[in-house]
Amino acid sequence: MTEDEYDYEALGLVAGLEIHQQLDTATKLFCECPTAIREPEDTTRQFTRYLHPTRSELGELDDAAVEESMVEREFTYLAYDSTCLVEADDEPPHRLDDEALETTLEVAQLMDMNPVDQAHVMRKIVVDGSNTSGFQRSTLIATGGEIETSDGAVGIEDLLLEEESAQRVEETDDGVTYSLDRLGIPLVEIGTSPDIRSPEQALEAAERIGMLLRSTGKVKRGLGTIRQDVNVSIEDGARVEIKGVQSLDDIDDIVRNEVRRQAKLVEIVDELDERDADVGETQTVTEVFEGTDSGVIGGALSAGGSVTAVPLYGFDGIVGREIAPDRRLGTEFSDHAKRHGAGGIFHTDELPAYGVTEAEIESLRDAVGAGENDAVAIVAAETAVAESAIEAVADRARTALEGVPEETRGANDDGTTRYLRPLPGAARMYPETDVPPVEPDPSDVPEPELLTEKVERYQEEYGLGEGLAEQVAYGTHMPFFEEVVADGVSASDASGGSSDSSDGIDPTLAATTLESTLTELRRDDVPVDQLTDDHLEGVLEMAESGELPNEGIPDLLSVLAKEPDQSPAAAAEDAGLGSAGEDEVRETIVEVVERNEDQVEQEGMQAFSGLMGECMGALRGKADGDLVSELLREEIQKRA
Repeated sequence: MTEDEYDYEALGLVAGLEIHQQLDTATKLFCECPTAIREPEDTTRQFTRYLHPTRSELGELDDAAVEESMVEREFTYLAYDSTCLVEADDEPPHRLDDEALETTLEVAQLMDMNPVDQAHVMRKIVVDGSNTSGFQRSTLIATGGEIETSDGAVGIEDLLLEEESAQRVEETDDGVTYSLDRLGIPLVEIGTSPDIRSPEQALEAAERIGMLLRSTGKVKRGLGTIRQDVNVSIEDGARVEIKGVQSLDDIDDIVRNEVRRQAKLVEIVDELDERDADVGETQTVTEVFEGTDSGVIGGALSAGGSVTAVPLYGFDGIVGREIAPDRRLGTEFSDHAKRHGAGGIFHTDELPAYGVTEAEIESLRDAVGAGENDAVAIVAAETAVAESAIEAVADRARTALEGVPEETRGANDDGTTRYLRPLPGAARMYPETDVPPVEPDPSDVPEPELLTEKVERYQEEYGLGEGLAEQVAYGTHMPFFEEVVADGVSASDASGGSSDSSDGIDPTLAATTLESTLTELRRDDVPVDQLTDDHLEGVLEMAESGELPNEGIPDLLSVLAKEPDQSPAAAAEDAGLGSAGEDEVRETIVEVVERNEDQVEQEGMQAFSGLMGECMGALRGKADGDLVSELLREEIQKRA
């Protein structure tokens, strides 16, 4: 059965989503530090920590935390001039941020959820270094919601308000470096019920949730600000949590590939059972590779390391079998070895290769007692690493005899996944005693307007075309657009009617500037990310008041993007981008026409198009195109 032939209903596919979205608040969740992301070069100091798992209230240790702590690593944290004692875990957290709580309640309303009577902050053990404290603070805010998809309703089980983890900057064999600018940014986690039955429904549900979140106008946008986790299982498989799906468009491929992986692993179980397969004891086989030509193995041995092996009886041809695109059962074994510090594994299904000879393979088989129907996996590394890594490979091979393991996996860019750690259990959660509980009050929280409703309103109220209205509503500048056009002209004004209010920016001018002009400038490598809302509003106000012709907007924005410390008015004056008077415009046009007098006499009004471009270039955006067109036609007609 190929991937395209899978009958998801027959396989018993069950999937659920966990959507993590950063909120665009002024301060972090438990302190008053800003939520802006900084560059690592801006750090002012750094400090290091070692983290270890702690026991729950019942004295239990979480399996995932224990495995994570088995590799001793140093964690380095890059701090900034804004980094406070809370972020460094040198001071207790402050009260839960009110703005973040209000936005979370807005999200709850959009999903028809029921807020809890009292919200308690919990600690969730995380010892991978992504939190300086060794745990993440998480608060249940609402339960029991629902969204609609074309394949039926998908329940929303819970809505949590959490603190974002630190951003991973660099990883080495000795440890990991994190940046503290992201740590503590408010984050909502939305967990669906296991109601999803197809890859397509998973994608649609994620898109719906994403639209609802953006409808608040209070979520951060851009790469890394939203992450999707997917829980997938099939009837004969197991629940697998896939972490860190960065792109929404990858969700359906992630689900398809995980279904394929689990189905292949189930097939492998049956085949191994028929072969009466087994996993032997691990042992050291360093002597087999003395004087080897393999660069990897020779390098490990020359550094004083060892080669360890495990015989896999009945596994011949199966370790190298593909279970997902470009991933094999041996890749699964390698993932586990890497968790213990090894660079990976070699196995006999892929050898001879990498400098390992046929003679060495035969000696290896003899050393571990493996026959022609068996496979052997080896690890070459520092002795302690090689020993722990090969034990991890042996454990994963034993699991292959039983079926699909429950585990947490990481999403790869190609739509496949890799092993991360065991599934976490209840032992990782315990109450946070430093933060008092809060009582969420949704009564004063307005329900946001859906983006789909905004698109319709922008067309009706502001006279925008459907395409432009959709671009603005779903774009990153939607809250700014709404702010600058508030009290502005309506659709009747755009079509020539009268208006009692003219305090706001013309909607069409604002929309085209935000969605078309900025896009074109970005394509021309103008650093538009340097532009602030104050820059944009100042430029639009100058255009609205007639101080700057619309044609001058791109030039002025370019100047401000490259020199963001200037005000729009000062930048326009320095660049000579102010609006020219009619006399100055006519003078420029006359110069252009006289310079092309022969062409005008021969072609008459046919020369208009070429001369129009020359006039606009000469005026450098200082005049409105309609005025230039009118005056140019007059001058051509005089001479034609």
